[in-house]
Amino acid sequence: MDSSDSLKTHKRSPFDLIMNQIRRKKSFTERRQRPAVARFFRPVENDERKEGGIPEDVEGVCRGGKENAEPGTGGADTDNVDMYSVVGWGRVKQFTQKLGRKPDGQSLSLSHCDLTATDVVELATLMPFLTTVEEMDLSWNDLIGGSLKALTFHLQHVCKLRVLRLSGCRLTAQDLEALGEALQELFLLEVLDLSWNASIGGCLQHLFGHLQYSNRVKELHLMDCGLTAADAKVLGMALCGMHSLEVLDVSTNRLLGEGLTELTPQLKNVRGLRVLRLQACGLTPESLDVLSQAFQFLSTLEELDLSSNKGASRGLVQVAPHLGALMNLHSLDLHMCCLTEEDMHALNQVLPSLRNLTALDLSCNKETGGVCHSFIRSLPLARMKRLHLSNCCLSQDSYEALVVAMQQLPLLEGLSLSWNKCVGGNLGPLLEPLMVHTTLREMRLSSCGLTTDDLLHLASASKRGVLARMQQLDLSYNDGVAEGGWTSFFQELGGLVALVELDVSLRPSARGNPPTWLPALLAVAPHLPALRLLAMNRWVLGPRDRQALDTLSEHGGKGVCVEGDPPKGAATDERNS
Repeated sequence: MDSSDSLKTHKRSPFDLIMNQIRRKKSFTERRQRPAVARFFRPVENDERKEGGIPEDVEGVCRGGKENAEPGTGGADTDNVDMYSVVGWGRVKQFTQKLGRKPDGQSLSLSHCDLTATDVVELATLMPFLTTVEEMDLSWNDLIGGSLKALTFHLQHVCKLRVLRLSGCRLTAQDLEALGEALQELFLLEVLDLSWNASIGGCLQHLFGHLQYSNRVKELHLMDCGLTAADAKVLGMALCGMHSLEVLDVSTNRLLGEGLTELTPQLKNVRGLRVLRLQACGLTPESLDVLSQAFQFLSTLEELDLSSNKGASRGLVQVAPHLGALMNLHSLDLHMCCLTEEDMHALNQVLPSLRNLTALDLSCNKETGGVCHSFIRSLPLARMKRLHLSNCCLSQDSYEALVVAMQQLPLLEGLSLSWNKCVGGNLGPLLEPLMVHTTLREMRLSSCGLTTDDLLHLASASKRGVLARMQQLDLSYNDGVAEGGWTSFFQELGGLVALVELDVSLRPSARGNPPTWLPALLAVAPHLPALRLLAMNRWVLGPRDRQALDTLSEHGGKGVCVEGDPPKGAATDERNS
């Protein structure tokens, strides 16, 4: 999704603006009561606190007040503190419980609570009673945008705060400035997440102008914030003082563009960086070249994400020679970067030096399929855990090289080959090397042109018990498989005892016959205790089939989610190839 699409998601109609102004003036309880939909508060050891009691430090003040009172005072002042603390924590309980949450002295999570500006003001008055809170999450409350100052003004009371998340809150420049001022008092803050706030683009100076060089921030998340080239310069200057930073995520900010040439050189100041995510940031060969110069200072880097940067085509030629400096690199994501054969040859030269690499994603790079056979042999196969090659137009030679490599991938957990037609009719050789002790947990074979024989091989592998750890299996968009193949597969599905998600959906343009394999699925369902999602879209289901699937959904009370044939006239979403 480009920057214009991203910004569109944040626009509101005039009607929405009017209604939101009305809603902002109403508290949560005035609008509606909302049931608890999830558990957002961490359990604690003390039983009284589990039942919503007073935090231990407040409780200690209440218990020890009179005992520690000065002689002659009669404990009068302590009585006031006692009453104030108890009443204060009672207000915290009342506020959180009306949102369907349980109070906890260490973690406060009010994400997706439909909070308004009025709720923010009420929460601000509770800050003095949350002195033990270490994590606060107010994400995805888009009505609090523009009113954050009421909260940040009292945020200094939460002096132990380590994690602050404000994703998807429609924050404004004024909010960012208020937050920046409050950060001066949060000396222990380690994680700051402001992702999905598109309106703060161009305003980062309000935030980082207040950060001190002694700050302890370890994680900074600014994903899809509409950041500009000017923001890149501001962030680069801020990095000079963020020596503790370990995770930096500025993904999906396409407007960063040329500003990255000013940001990336400053990475040399954060030599403890472990994760760097630059997905969809408008990288070009020139900015990649500047980025590669900083690799010599990032020996601790473990994860590098440069994906979805189509302008980076041919840029890997400049980057690859410097990748060898990342001695601890575990994960490299280059999917959808329009890589060329020259890029792949350059990557192939450096792969032997990346001895700790365990995850590689080259999906959606269609020009690489013809040369994948050479780099597969260069991978540290004994360490690889995840290998994604979806939609790479793999050649027959590349697929055969992968088949041979399967014998040398003892730790492989995830394999994605979707949208590679060479797999169709050739799945058997890929599955044969698998042993009973295989670690494979995820396999994606969507739109691979699988045949009936392929499903028979998959059924055989299941029967042999070599897929016993499989949790996610995607066989969607393989319309060429006959009913007999599906039936044989489902009859042996019991061998996938750890299966959580299974997708056998047909293409959006297809309309399958009533599935004759459904009885086989229903028969094996009791032997699949972990199954939670079964996708079988566009298979024609009769009333009896639907009733049978409803029974499956309720089987054992485990609540299997069945995505079946959509209602007539319903729109179907095309998958991105």
